[in-house]
Amino acid sequence: MIDAASGSVVSTEVARFDGLADRWWDRRGPMAPLHAMNPARVGWVDGRVRAVFGRPVRLLDVGCGGGLAAEALARSGHDVLGIDAAPEVIAAARAHALGQGLALDYRHETAEALVGEGARFEAITALEVIEHVADPAAFLATLAALLLPGGVLCLSTLNRTRRSWVVAKFGAEYVLRLLPTGTHSWAQFLTPAELAAMLRRAGLLVRDVRGLVFSPLTGTWRIGEDTAINYVMAAAKP
Repeated sequence: MIDAASGSVVSTEVARFDGLADRWWDRRGPMAPLHAMNPARVGWVDGRVRAVFGRPVRLLDVGCGGGLAAEALARSGHDVLGIDAAPEVIAAARAHALGQGLALDYRHETAEALVGEGARFEAITALEVIEHVADPAAFLATLAALLLPGGVLCLSTLNRTRRSWVVAKFGAEYVLRLLPTGTHSWAQFLTPAELAAMLRRAGLLVRDVRGLVFSPLTGTWRIGEDTAINYVMAAAKP
């Protein structure tokens, strides 16, 4: 969800997520799957960052939406800037964080604009974002430009497999109604091999690939080995 003028954003995606802004923090609303997976994905990000730096860092959350991950990462001790091209979701994120005393700021901004400002970060996250951008390779190149040498980029997304179509697209949107219809385009999902190749072309080194796995028995998510549906990937800048 980055701005149409930047080449990364699709305006219809921005409008779709803006329309959900007032329900972003409703744990039983359309963002319920993100609420459920947030502890697992944020715990993994925090672990990857601390494994490299041994401390909290200045972190950029790109496509932060209403701030689920950004706020959780700030609670983990990181100094977080969240950016998104959708103005209403940024307003929702700011409102939710108000008065909590966190090292957390939000901007209605694009990653490309931050590159133009000369901004650089020790760690960057883009969680459930790359499947919504216009040009994934260009988007990753932009993120690489925002990363300091030695920095860490953490991504989460969906694999393009038959299982992901059945579970994450058809099942989640049309059968179980866990997500609004049209949230995802299965054709825009990237396999881990495709994403890793794009990261290498952007000058980054892939350090970790894991599955983000849902347990229907407990209703919780965990980091595991099965990457067939959801997965996370970490890369480093030499």
